Amino acid sequence: MKQSKIYPWVVVTLLWVVALLNYMDRQMLSTMKEAMQIDIIELHNAETVGILMAVFLGIYGFMSPVSGIVADRVSRKWLIVGSLLVWSSVTYLMGIANNFDQLIWLRALMGISEALYIPAGLSLIADYHSDKTRSLAVGIHMTGLYMGQAIGGFGATVAAAFTWHTAFHWFGIIGIAYAIILAIFLKDIKREPTTIKRQPTESNKLTKSLALLFSNIAFWVILFFFASSSLPGWATKNWLPTLYADSLNIPMSEAGPISTITIAVSSFIGVIFGGMLSDRWVQSNLRGRIYTSAIGMGLTIPSLVLIGVGESFAAVVCAGMLFGIGYGMFDANNMPILCQFVSSKQRATAYGVMNMVGVFSGAAITQLLGKWTDGGQLGFGFAILGAVVFIAMMAQLIILKPKVSNME
Repeated sequence: MKQSKIYPWVVVTLLWVVALLNYMDRQMLSTMKEAMQIDIIELHNAETVGILMAVFLGIYGFMSPVSGIVADRVSRKWLIVGSLLVWSSVTYLMGIANNFDQLIWLRALMGISEALYIPAGLSLIADYHSDKTRSLAVGIHMTGLYMGQAIGGFGATVAAAFTWHTAFHWFGIIGIAYAIILAIFLKDIKREPTTIKRQPTESNKLTKSLALLFSNIAFWVILFFFASSSLPGWATKNWLPTLYADSLNIPMSEAGPISTITIAVSSFIGVIFGGMLSDRWVQSNLRGRIYTSAIGMGLTIPSLVLIGVGESFAAVVCAGMLFGIGYGMFDANNMPILCQFVSSKQRATAYGVMNMVGVFSGAAITQLLGKWTDGGQLGFGFAILGAVVFIAMMAQLIILKPKVSNME
């Protein structure tokens, strides 16, 4: 089955569920904080909530390049299974937490375990798929992230119907059970790095590998574009429910599902369309993936402004949908673009570094938006992010000029 033509898509399907669980478990806190405030009084302050989210992002970001380096050298299957098992257990334990200090430690542990997944998962998909299907495969995988974000938005709804403890418990149990299924059916691809035995020169090989990666000018451009574009991405994940609740004057139990479903559905459209367009365009133009990504980010610029200043239901929801489509086109092409400039032996490491820089940017904007929320300026914060995206988009279009469709 591993050698069959269908198994690469089986891998995408298996990892789609992991991606869903990855984002669902992290997203739940942002929509359930209102229910949790009854038991944990520190969560009444928006800046404190921002700190709690930033702790996760900081740890997650720090671990991302480490996880990428590890993923390039060990079995990605067991790295993925192990990380899923740990963060699902943490999700279960979140339902037992009864004070802010416990939440801090659990979110930190979740950051470590969840960071291990994305570089390993995306590099495995990239290895299984050729140029003709790589962007679509990555795009379909990304829909799992969006679906997880959307389901996480129902955390407040579950908490309102039962308790926030129950919501964390059941989502955690589901992840633990799926880790067992994944251990049975997921197969890795043998790569040269996995056969290298530990020798005294191993650290030298790692140093040379990192030096080669960071001497690549194209990688720095990709890194800047990814980090800048991550700012509005993390802003919508962590603060869009709050912005919707404030601007539309609706309870969080309604704002959470509306905001997350809006982004998830439109992003689903974006990654599928962006993946198919990119895979077709790159066959006739090596910059096809770059153009597709730039078009997507171009769509997010006016949507961020409208999200920030819009006051009617139609305006903010339409803006959210436009943002999702554009961001989906961007998401579907990050790893495929990286494949044009970075060797297959370094892709997990490279994406891990990208994830770190993107997440650190997200941690900073998350905490900053927390302060702006307390000052009534959350909408303004969303609007000015459009200028940052424009600068990054232009840098990518001007500088990135790939010579191959896939660097071996």
